[in-house]
Amino acid sequence: MKSLSKIKNFLEIISDENRLMILKYLGNGEKCVCEIWESIGLPQNLTSYHLKTLKDFGLISSKKEGLKVIYKLDKNVLEKNLKQLNKFLTSYGE
Repeated sequence: MKSLSKIKNFLEIISDENRLMILKYLGNGEKCVCEIWESIGLPQNLTSYHLKTLKDFGLISSKKEGLKVIYKLDKNVLEKNLKQLNKFLTSYGE
């Protein structure tokens, strides 16, 4: 079941506490990586790892502004995945 695999991957990604904190922080607007790692209290390299995971799944996007990399939450992708999860959970057993 393709949709179940996608839901599983989504849950694995958001089940990490640090990634959840990053998503929450980016929910307030675009931020550079330096703001993100300082606000969540993680080393820069670990924050970058989590950002890459979120970006690879499509939950966030990035753009370069000079030397800075700015990250943004893709609320549409997040909402789409939450809707798929909800649909799966409410239709299970039918």
